[in-house]
Amino acid sequence: MKKFSEFRVGDAFHSTCSISEKELEEYLNFSRVRNAFLEDKQSGEQIVSGRAILSRMEGEFTRLSQIYGNHIVFLGTDGDPEWNNRNTRFLKPLYADQVLKLKFTISQVEEMDDEFGKIAVDYEGTDNEGETIVLSKRNIYRIKKEPPR
Repeated sequence: MKKFSEFRVGDAFHSTCSISEKELEEYLNFSRVRNAFLEDKQSGEQIVSGRAILSRMEGEFTRLSQIYGNHIVFLGTDGDPEWNNRNTRFLKPLYADQVLKLKFTISQVEEMDDEFGKIAVDYEGTDNEGETIVLSKRNIYRIKKEPPR
């Protein structure tokens, strides 16, 4: 696990994941999302909702060996000034059981006080062919400067 003082802008961490049909159904039941467009009528494949993708991406981020064990709290998103301060773009659909390759890049490191710092993390998810499925910029986390012992 990295300490707050070890994070640098540009640090990148990688992971992979997928969301099964069962996991997607559990998420949709929990969130109460009902959307007719979540099934691709031509292929019959289940399209994963954007919020489910982001939830899984954040979960994967918190499980990275560089992050896991730190006291972190998601504070929100500031968005990207080049996108009129919007935060996330979904460029292609993700289907249930499709592999999503994840890249997490530290885009800001900032002091808050004696106990906590703040990091901004950009998420990028691509498919097996390297085509971008989702970009999410400036996901802000408060992180304890000294991790628990």
